[in-house]
Amino acid sequence: MALPALAVSPASGQLTGQGLDGYYRDGRRILSRCELRAAGGEPVVVQGRLVAADRARFVGTVRRAGERGPDPEIRMERLRSADGSERITFSSSSVRAVRLPVEIRLGTDLAELGAVAVGLPGPELRAVVHGCGLRWPGPGAQAVVSASPAPAEALASAGLLRWELDLPPGGRRTIELRAGLEITADGSPAGHRRPGSGSRPGEPRIPAPRPALPRPRADRPPRPWPAARLDCDDHRADALLASSLDDLYGLLTRDAGTPTDVYVAGGFPWRCGLAPAEALWTARMLLPLGTRLAAGTLRALARTQQAAPGADFGRIPGALRDAGPHAPPSCTGVEATLLFPTVLAEAHRWGLPEQETERLLPAAQRCLRWLRDTTEPPGAGHHGGYVPDPAPDGPYRCETQAHAHRAALLGADLLDAFGAPGAAALREWAADLRARFRTDFWLEDGAGGRPAALRTRDGRPLPHLGSTAAHLLDTGLLGGGDLAPGLLDAARTGRLARLLGGPALDSGWGLRGLGAKESGYNPFGHRSGAVRVHETAIAVAGLAAAGHEKEAGALARGVLDAAETFGHRLPEMYAGEQRTTGSAPVPHPAACRPAAPAAAGAVQILLAFTGLRPDVPGGTVAVRPPGSAPLGAMQFTGLSVAEQPFAVRITRLGMGMVEAAADGLQLSS
Repeated sequence: MALPALAVSPASGQLTGQGLDGYYRDGRRILSRCELRAAGGEPVVVQGRLVAADRARFVGTVRRAGERGPDPEIRMERLRSADGSERITFSSSSVRAVRLPVEIRLGTDLAELGAVAVGLPGPELRAVVHGCGLRWPGPGAQAVVSASPAPAEALASAGLLRWELDLPPGGRRTIELRAGLEITADGSPAGHRRPGSGSRPGEPRIPAPRPALPRPRADRPPRPWPAARLDCDDHRADALLASSLDDLYGLLTRDAGTPTDVYVAGGFPWRCGLAPAEALWTARMLLPLGTRLAAGTLRALARTQQAAPGADFGRIPGALRDAGPHAPPSCTGVEATLLFPTVLAEAHRWGLPEQETERLLPAAQRCLRWLRDTTEPPGAGHHGGYVPDPAPDGPYRCETQAHAHRAALLGADLLDAFGAPGAAALREWAADLRARFRTDFWLEDGAGGRPAALRTRDGRPLPHLGSTAAHLLDTGLLGGGDLAPGLLDAARTGRLARLLGGPALDSGWGLRGLGAKESGYNPFGHRSGAVRVHETAIAVAGLAAAGHEKEAGALARGVLDAAETFGHRLPEMYAGEQRTTGSAPVPHPAACRPAAPAAAGAVQILLAFTGLRPDVPGGTVAVRPPGSAPLGAMQFTGLSVAEQPFAVRITRLGMGMVEAAADGLQLSS
């Protein structure tokens, strides 16, 4: 994947036109079929794997009639790139010259990615010969494949290219293919809709801003983060960090209106465009690698913010998202609106330049104004002062109140830093929310109680326990490297930590979306039992920061174990079945993979054990790792604080040492 280009194929490397197979560009499938035959049969593929987020390699052998013995003499290698190019190399170990007939069958339907993903591809188009390859005209666009060297024969009616390759003893020959999409007549494919603007099958949708059309692969942006590296006692962590950053770069997309602004798309195949909440979570989790991604993401989303006077003024639009069997759909726009000031405030602490922060401050103030305006005044009902999700008539969700509380405190901190009015009112609002939440959202029982998942507008609590409760531990970073106070007190935080680390929620591979003993639990339910890497990462970071190292370490090791079985490319979610001896996690059939929240969540899980808390405006940085060093010794290089290289080492005794930092940045206790 190298958005807006990507390629999908099975481990054989053969594109058969089935399922999602194909090359895609700008949301269109430009090639659905690319079947290779040599010496009259298909190569025997012995290995197919990713070598980078945007490249895959397939190795096979070719058997010819008359060969003696079990050892093949012809080796085949296909190196496929997401940008539509492919190199097919045949190498001979024969002591004699070999003439090798090769044919490649090509085809396409020019279908939209969204249609292909839900099993509604178009009919295969008829090809015409075009230069050294083939062309498939379609409505508003045409697909073109060129080949080098030129084929000896091109049969357009069958979509077939043929070669006769002469291989000398010990020699090799290479065929290069390049597939491309050409826009015709009106300048955009007819009926074109960007991937990522839809939802998974069965998920609800509300109108959302049309995702920006990314620029072609040739205009790929540079990585907005440095080449971070981890050297950990558990070497699986090193591989997971490298693979996750590689996948995130594959999902990196330029904003069409302002190409200098970049953000990370949500994931393939359902979120290939701008997904506001996922983009903000990703930018926030990657702040230890620099603030450039956060700045680009915030600028892109500020341009979508509601500007018309009314109840939605200041809100960032977003689609509805399924919330499981016990709750109505939630709104990603509400989540993004509350995340915006949080990400800006924390980016400022990590070193976002003052001028850039000040430029984005008005958008954050509009988000905070929406927060206050959408909140019912206390006394206007059973739950005055809580944020409904979706507004204005949705229920009051536990995690939404956590987002709102954090946004108010970090937003107030940001307003104070720039001398803007309103900070005191926000802190007063947050303190009032905190006091009422500890009564209204905590359900007492003989074991110490639990947080309610939500409260309905008529005051009924929903007691089901799920992974969304982890957001209560996510407090945010204030000035001086201090953490903001949470919605729960220390005793209730400890009780929640035990619940998150208990067998009902911890599957052994990560945190279940819904407790295994709750009604409606489904290990494949993407909001009712499946493990979501993003929420597990929130739990690990929150538990580590609150001093609950045992539970944080257990969840982190579970994710590392799962990542190993997935080749270090974590799907967005996988089944929450209980781990047993010899078992392996099973991916959810509708999970994005790669997925930005999962890849960024893996980065956050690893960085959580450094305990980094910078305050660049104050000229300090604190390193407060867990004393138990749950993953052993760790050494991070290539991080970024104050836009300068930063390196930190954590010993097996849980001691943190800064090994590289910006001039003038002092270590605080």
